[in-house]
Amino acid sequence: MNNLLVAQSGGPTAAINATIVGVLEMVKLSENIDRVYGAKYGVKGILEENLMDLDDLKRSTKSLELLKQTPAAVLGSCRFKIGKSGSGDLQAQCARIIEVFRKYEIHYFVYIGGNDSMDTVYQLDQYCREQGISDIKVLGAPKTIDNDLVVTDHCPGFGSAAKYIATTVAELERDISVYDVPAVTIVEVMGRNAGWLTASTALARINGGKGPSLIYLCEHAFDIDRFVEDVREKTAGNQGILVAVSEGIKDSEGRYISELYQPNVVDEFGHGYLAGVGQILTQIIQERIGCKVRAVELNLMQRCASHIASATDIEESRMLGMKAVAVAFEGKSGVMVTLNRQDSIEYTVDYGYVDIKEVANREKTVPLSWITPDGHDITQEMYDYLYPLIEGERNIRFKNGIPNNVLLL
Repeated sequence: MNNLLVAQSGGPTAAINATIVGVLEMVKLSENIDRVYGAKYGVKGILEENLMDLDDLKRSTKSLELLKQTPAAVLGSCRFKIGKSGSGDLQAQCARIIEVFRKYEIHYFVYIGGNDSMDTVYQLDQYCREQGISDIKVLGAPKTIDNDLVVTDHCPGFGSAAKYIATTVAELERDISVYDVPAVTIVEVMGRNAGWLTASTALARINGGKGPSLIYLCEHAFDIDRFVEDVREKTAGNQGILVAVSEGIKDSEGRYISELYQPNVVDEFGHGYLAGVGQILTQIIQERIGCKVRAVELNLMQRCASHIASATDIEESRMLGMKAVAVAFEGKSGVMVTLNRQDSIEYTVDYGYVDIKEVANREKTVPLSWITPDGHDITQEMYDYLYPLIEGERNIRFKNGIPNNVLLL
């Protein structure tokens, strides 16, 4: 038997399931695979031998179409890096994974995820090389709304999240404009060290709306006194303004603003919890300016709003799934498939791959040259980068008035 295993990890997105669709479609086109398995809850599911047979899903064209519009991780996800953060001994875990692969005759493994997931791909591939295991191919497929994986031009999931954020901010801008009193609405956007999502709030302006009056990305040092003066200046003579801010904004010494107010709270990887910076800034504005102010935290909606997914994003995610399988069939292992933007008048990409060691544990942030010198807006280069990624709308299939989804767990 020659079987393939696919799994998902990290924060889910509106496009991550489209990569599974691409994997299954490529398998259908080939005669190289006997059976396809999915691991429940990422690499944890492999360690616990918690697998499901995906052959019925693979054969159903209708189910695959619905899967492309289904948000979140249909196989379940995890935040688990083998051999890290007290999760266990790396060698023992890799040996256990290979043991499960041998039991189920799995020769191809595609792991869909972000930075931590690509580290898992790297560690497992290294183990196979050290042990002389050449008949098991381990590949990564990128996924993250944060858009912070290096080498690839952008990451599946980001375009759909950006489209949702831009749409929501455009709608908020219309809502706050109806009153004739000065007011500030602070929109907190996900992004620990990379401000790509916050930058996408500027797209709310492309149809003539004002969009955010101020945009603060986490790459640029955040000064609270300067922030207060920026807000004071923008509210003068205006009915209401929107302020977009990355959850991961930092001061000039690299300290997260949110951690200054809620220190010593960390997640399972030792990352500080950053939610709440909008509320912190709301309190500061109330104390120093005194105008009406509220905070809006987009939170999980940024990554699960599949009803407004970017058609470009979904298609690219699907194609990357197909590319991962094709690369595996070529005998490649220890690589991540990539999107490469072409230098042409119209937006086009091609699909490639890169050695996983070039990706694992590295982070792509917004170039400072794409942030305006005053530190509170984006440049035309950023607009040009962002706009193609949100293009296109999908024909969402509804059932009983709401989008129809595939449920496997």
